[in-house]
Amino acid sequence: MESFDVVVLGAGAAGLMCAIRAGQRGRRVLVLEHAEAPGKKILISGGGRCNFTNLGCVPERFLSANPHFARSALARYTQHDFIALVRRHGIGFHEKTLGQLFCDGSARQVVAMLLAECAAAGVEIRLGAQVTDVARAERFRIATGRGEVSAASLVVATGGLSIPKMGATGFAHDLARRFGLAVTETRPGLVPLTFEGELLELMRPLSGVALGAVARCGRVAFPEAVLFTHRGLSGPAVLQASSYWREGQPLILDLLPGRDAASLLLGGKRGRPKAEARTVLAELLPQRLAAALAALHLPPRAIGEIGDEALRRLGAQLGRWEITPSGTEGYAKAEVTLGGVDTAALDQRTLMAKAVPGLFVVGEAVDVTGWLGGYNFQWAWSSGWAAGEAA
Repeated sequence: MESFDVVVLGAGAAGLMCAIRAGQRGRRVLVLEHAEAPGKKILISGGGRCNFTNLGCVPERFLSANPHFARSALARYTQHDFIALVRRHGIGFHEKTLGQLFCDGSARQVVAMLLAECAAAGVEIRLGAQVTDVARAERFRIATGRGEVSAASLVVATGGLSIPKMGATGFAHDLARRFGLAVTETRPGLVPLTFEGELLELMRPLSGVALGAVARCGRVAFPEAVLFTHRGLSGPAVLQASSYWREGQPLILDLLPGRDAASLLLGGKRGRPKAEARTVLAELLPQRLAAALAALHLPPRAIGEIGDEALRRLGAQLGRWEITPSGTEGYAKAEVTLGGVDTAALDQRTLMAKAVPGLFVVGEAVDVTGWLGGYNFQWAWSSGWAAGEAA
């Protein structure tokens, strides 16, 4: 049986970063990946350009049952540390919006960078290596289709449940439970919201329409784009709000943020009384959306013939459209998994299981989920690095 200091399960962002850091410390490291290629989620991220971090990474932009848990790892390996690594490899990048950093070229550059760092650190990576069993006596014994290996430290970096077509499974959570680690409730995060009935009848013909808006859910509000789909709503603002949304809870949209819709409609009435209401509304909103809302809320007459109160009511709704989703598009379309291995079971500094020395859990498998826009990649880099420092 081959013996290693550290075996990392998963060649994604967190697993590769952990392996790099452990290898740099002189540890003999093996990475086992069940897929035939490393970094598959990295490659599809950011439209193929990898939104690899965010300049605004702060703990307050991460969700967890313990909102303070992520602080240590995020402070010890920051977005600036990863940016410095990207610069050392000569990868061009740019800020798209709201601190989001993307490669100028391809996400393949990030994967190539991580593999080069692994090679420099002496890390061995085995692809197509399906783990069939994990046991622990004095050391961890990991059985694969290619035989058994053993290690003093085992790092679970196999991700969460999101995007099963990319190979996502509940392996990390199942393994954690086998070793006595609690797993919090899991659900899809950063996911499009679905609607039923009259709301869906309104939204389906608007599929493809996008506009700048504010999506509110509870106490949080996200001013970004909203996109209508054939099943409901998507776009950055809605994806952000979805991580905070619970079944039965309303979503509130401000379709004209920073503008007084009622005053604008009344001004249109006085300035162009013979114009159709949908024509005036189309100066404020995308044309298809304007036509749909006008047909729903206003009589089919010139705006000058419509009472001020009807225009005020529509204006109020444009600023606070309260709608209740029926659900989400699930893990198939979710960018991340909310919940995971309970942070109470892990050491905040090292990500090691408190009750199982040598067992580490990193990345999406942990109950730490970031906002949209590079935050989840930064959690992968930070948590992987923290575990690699100790494994």
